[in-house]
Amino acid sequence: MDTTSLAEALHARTAAFAETVTGADPDARVPTCPDWPLRVLVGHIGQAHRWSADIVRSGPSPVPDPLDADPGAPATWTDWLRQGADDLTKSVLDAGESPVWTFFGEQPARFWLRRMLHDTTIHHADAALTTGTTIEVAPDLAADAISEWLEMLANPVTASLRPDFAELCGTGQTLQLRAGHGEGWLITREPGGVRWARGTTAADVTLAGPVQDLLLVLTRRRPAEDVTITGDRALADHWLAHTAA
Repeated sequence: MDTTSLAEALHARTAAFAETVTGADPDARVPTCPDWPLRVLVGHIGQAHRWSADIVRSGPSPVPDPLDADPGAPATWTDWLRQGADDLTKSVLDAGESPVWTFFGEQPARFWLRRMLHDTTIHHADAALTTGTTIEVAPDLAADAISEWLEMLANPVTASLRPDFAELCGTGQTLQLRAGHGEGWLITREPGGVRWARGTTAADVTLAGPVQDLLLVLTRRRPAEDVTITGDRALADHWLAHTAA
């Protein structure tokens, strides 16, 4: 996705997130982030957008604690969230093709638009679960979110940030995500980490379903039973147990 498409998608997802939390109880517990009330979830989104914008403008800074974020009064959440997305978009557009810091080395500034778009999408699912509403993710965006998540899991840096991910090493076991019409992802667990590629082929276990469902199961926002699993169920369960987003 190019920078313009990412920026448009981020604004649309942020607006959808804001609509989901409007009028909801700020103290409602988020079932998929059980230590957080809804206020903290909202704070995290606006905080993360602003933090990413600061990185693009000024370089690396410590990862902020969501508990320190102050989204303000619920009546102001929509504007506050929109301002964070605007700030990130402006910083990325101003940076152009200049490389900026990321966890994985210097990359074009649009890395942060993509990262925040998909982070906001997954947390929109959290908000929808909290408020008893639904979420819709366009197939192309859901597919890109899956690819981005696998890119991060396959990067050796990730295991140093999240020790649980080191448990994904294996001896050649394969998992397939199949979204239909030949679209899919093949994941191979190797001694040195995770390798993945687009496409479909025979695998030890296959998770099949609509691409949005695959994304939400993969990030543990939906139960595994919401997709069709064939093959080594224990392998799928182990993967999901160690890949919470």
